[in-house]
Amino acid sequence: MRIEDIKFEQKASQRIYNDYMKRVRKATASLSKMNQDDIYMEFNSHIFEAIQHRNNANELDSLLDIIEKLGFPEEVLKPLVADKKLEQATRTFNPVHVFKALILNFTNGISYIFFFVLYLFLFGFVFLIFAKIFNPDLVGLHIKSESPSVFVLGIMNPESKTQYGTHEVLGNWFIPAMLLAILVFYFLITLLLKLKKSINQKSSS
Repeated sequence: MRIEDIKFEQKASQRIYNDYMKRVRKATASLSKMNQDDIYMEFNSHIFEAIQHRNNANELDSLLDIIEKLGFPEEVLKPLVADKKLEQATRTFNPVHVFKALILNFTNGISYIFFFVLYLFLFGFVFLIFAKIFNPDLVGLHIKSESPSVFVLGIMNPESKTQYGTHEVLGNWFIPAMLLAILVFYFLITLLLKLKKSINQKSSS
């Protein structure tokens, strides 16, 4: 879909408008093309309608007033972009979209910080798989059942294993177990994000 930009009589008005709409594009660059166009058209329509009803006011002054009321795109669009990214993440289950959504929503409440921490744990499981491949004797699920009990999921050097009296219990099943944990963890996080988004929509309606 081709979006028609507004044509102004004054060069200064055209330049200010073009610059503002470029900032709208830049602020929504992380979204899908469809979402970018929707937001762009919404801003464009708002400016067009306001300019049409400016009566006899100066074109440049009217445009500046409109832009001032709309606000800085980088600030005004931040919550909307974060919400759209979250919607995209919960719809596609794409880990890149989920991570970006969490980053964008990081300042929107402590629950998103909790999700972000969970996501870091998920990447920790991925790291452990590669660590197990390169250091099979040091990486694993290390357990000492006698009191005081010790439980370590990760890397333990031989000195620490001797000191705490632990032994690795998963062996060759460690990587399959981590792969399963990644899948379960990832879908759980994404479903919780979807639930969180649904709660947000109900509270705002």
